Amino acid sequence: MKTPARLLGIVLLVAGIAVAIFGILWLQANVAEGRQQASGNIFGIAFLFIVLVLPLAGAGIFFLIKGGEEAKQAKAMAGQRKLLDIVSTRGQVAIPDLVLDMNSSRDQVEDDLHALVGRGLFSGYVDWNKGMLYSVDASTLQGSRTCPNCGGELELAGKGLIKCPYCGAEIFLQG
Repeated sequence: MKTPARLLGIVLLVAGIAVAIFGILWLQANVAEGRQQASGNIFGIAFLFIVLVLPLAGAGIFFLIKGGEEAKQAKAMAGQRKLLDIVSTRGQVAIPDLVLDMNSSRDQVEDDLHALVGRGLFSGYVDWNKGMLYSVDASTLQGSRTCPNCGGELELAGKGLIKCPYCGAEIFLQG
């Protein structure tokens, strides 16, 4: 996926290369026709590179790198959005099915899930032993002191996360 920053980086790099090529050809033609001396040619080339080519190439490289970072972020957000859509529409889904549906790994699914919880976009619980992820309305989980999976007493394990000490289920709460 080409982001606008990445496209701008490519355009700037191509412009820098074009300016370098045409500038050197023009300076060499002036020397060949006798309108310019070799020392002026050297100064012209140095000036051309310092004033035009290096800033264009530097900006092009900067935007290419920035565009690559934006593409990675967009891909991560698309994966999180897909995970949220799948779990929200199905209500419960097997983690192996999520891995296959998302063409991802179990670790990536877990990372995406934790990112959604951290942003306050997902509430539900996961039973890692059974490999099931459940989307539950936050109002049914808020204030509950028992595990929706096994009925055991719950303990706070982090912001937005409650871990059942009996079955290992992680209950994710929206903030």
